[in-house]
Amino acid sequence: MGDNGACIDDSRKYRYRLWRDFDTGSGIVTFIMLNPSTADATYNDPTITRCIGFAKAWGYGRLEVVNLFAYRSTDPSVLLKANNPVGDENDRHIIEAVEKSNMVVAAWGEKGKILKRNKKVEALLKNLSVIYALEITKKGFPKHPLFVKEDVIPIEFLR
Repeated sequence: MGDNGACIDDSRKYRYRLWRDFDTGSGIVTFIMLNPSTADATYNDPTITRCIGFAKAWGYGRLEVVNLFAYRSTDPSVLLKANNPVGDENDRHIIEAVEKSNMVVAAWGEKGKILKRNKKVEALLKNLSVIYALEITKKGFPKHPLFVKEDVIPIEFLR
């Protein structure tokens, strides 16, 4: 593995960005998910492990992960109680990751509607890139990586 890292604030409550470089492949795929869990610069949680699998299967050399909310929690309901669940630097990190990516995959699930954050980020991304999804739920949300098959082929989500 090449360069692995994460941008986590001093309080360790917010993770703005996570990346993994691979020894093979080329280009960058960025996943935009709901909120960070336990993964950090060196530890991969199950979601990051699944995203690494997709990135490698699709031939990319780097995975970047950003989230609608930067607040770290294993329980998304905490986002409703947190003082600032988005995080002060989050939008900047989302834009930077998307601008340098070859492919962007939305994967925030139905809970993306919390505080209407999905709509705010969709507006932020308008005109930056075509956004793909692994699959789309019946209600029109991009499915989370743990809830799709490993051999899924991404489909267009936003243009």
